[in-house]
This record gives sequence, C-alpha cells and structure tokens, in this order.
Amino acid sequence: MGQMIKVGMADLKICKAPDALTTIGLGSCIGIAIYDPSTKISGLAHIMLPDSTAIRNNSNIAKFADTGIQKLYDDMLKAGANKARLVAKIAGGAKMFEMPGASTGINVGERNAEASRAKLKALGVKLVAEDCGLNFGRTVELYSETGEYYIKAVGKPLKII
Repeated sequence: MGQMIKVGMADLKICKAPDALTTIGLGSCIGIAIYDPSTKISGLAHIMLPDSTAIRNNSNIAKFADTGIQKLYDDMLKAGANKARLVAKIAGGAKMFEMPGASTGINVGERNAEASRAKLKALGVKLVAEDCGLNFGRTVELYSETGEYYIKAVGKPLKII
C-alpha cells in the first residue's frame, strides 16, 4: 500500500499505483474518480457546483463539474493515461437539508451529479458505477492498484464500486 493522498473541497489530484486518493465530506458535492486500468493512473476531483459559467470571477476550476472534470482528464493524459481506457465512478450528490417551503425542484446535489455525467460523456469517459443521492454525506477512497472506489458513510456498511 502506498500513501493516501488527501483531496480537499474544490480540489483535484492524480496519482499512480500504489498510492490512493481520498476526499471527505461529500454532501451535495460529487467525488469524480477517473481511472486507467492499464497504467494504474487515477484521479479524483471534489466538485461543489455544476457549472462554472453561472458564476463570475471564478478562479477555482476544481470547484465546478464542467471545468474540474476537464482539468482532471487533461492532467491524467499528461501523466500518461490512455483516454480510450479511462473509466469513471462518481459518488455524492446527496440532498443534505430539507428546507421548509423550498421548491421541490431539482436540488444542487442532483444537478452536480447530472453535470458530472454530462461532462464525462462529452469527454468520452465511460461512467461505470455511481453512488449518488439520498441524504447522507460520504467519504471516498480511490485505490490506484485496483480502481476500487470505497464509499464510507456513518452508520452504513462499506460500499465498494
């Protein structure tokens, strides 16, 4: 086992086996894991919002699904990942708070998940598994050796996708 590399909120990192990546506190945020099973290069982005174009003067590209996933993808290719082999897994996108009187429209967690799926599709990265929605936070770990994506939530059994 290599080292466990922490990815903060609105942050992204890549690594190679035997290292692993983790991010904590995925509520309505999405943890996007991208993996190349051949080179064992993996990347993890912790995005908070779906669309960078909705916010002016935004300098943090990792905060948004559209720009964060693009940057993660570009960094992985630069590191030697093969774009034809890349697969993705996503987790998070929970509806964390019921607001009394709030619209029953689509919530930010669901919008984050949708935006993440759309961006992966646009890049031609196959989404092979996801664990999104519901109403609890998640901590995730991506293991470069195997591509396994561990999803941990308080009071829930460990889930591996």
